[in-house]
Amino acid sequence: MSVNCNISQENNQVIISVNERFDFSLHQQFRDAYSHCLDKHMSYVLDLSETDYMDSSALGMILLLKDHVDLHSSKLVISKPSDTVNKILEIAQFHRLMTIQH
Repeated sequence: MSVNCNISQENNQVIISVNERFDFSLHQQFRDAYSHCLDKHMSYVLDLSETDYMDSSALGMILLLKDHVDLHSSKLVISKPSDTVNKILEIAQFHRLMTIQH
């Protein structure tokens, strides 16, 4: 389990990816991945293509990321969630709060 953060200056994107399980054990890693990004011109991509499990604490962490993004007038996109993860996002109605790209 890990959280990776890549900043693409040419695309003005902060790309955060979560591998395997996205649960409370990743809370600090996840927060550290974006908390230093304060540039108002960056968009944020949460890549969940390698995430095979997500619990309710992960949903809360995504909402904290969304608060950070909104505070900096940026955009958040959830990218490529697996079918299992996408079902969780749909049940929580996250498609109403942010863009989810399949």
